[in-house]
Amino acid sequence: MNIVDSSGWLSYFADDGNAELFSQPIEETEALLVPSITLTEVFKNVLRQRGEEPALEAIAHMEQGTVTNLDNKLAINAAFFGVEYKLPLADSIIYATTRKYDALLWTQNADFQGLEQVRYFPRQEPS
Repeated sequence: MNIVDSSGWLSYFADDGNAELFSQPIEETEALLVPSITLTEVFKNVLRQRGEEPALEAIAHMEQGTVTNLDNKLAINAAFFGVEYKLPLADSIIYATTRKYDALLWTQNADFQGLEQVRYFPRQEPS
């Protein structure tokens, strides 16, 4: 199973320098898990930058994977990971989801660099 964090989704939708790196896990929808917090982050970002219709289209694409919801146990585990690895709230939820489902997290968010079950790519600077 694969999880793409919000930074990876935004890279993919922007078709930036790292977009191709995230295309494989995003397009293999049968093995794609989507933490519900990433829906929030991506929708908010796309809504702010491009408007409601593109934001809804992005969410429709994301929902082709299996959306995972935040439950009580996942919330508690996210708190532990947040403290242990000094992760911001959304990142701790994404990482807890990765660990719960024994998935591989694809990201360009440096907060995840060096953690188990993470495939990290440095951000490509715009040319």
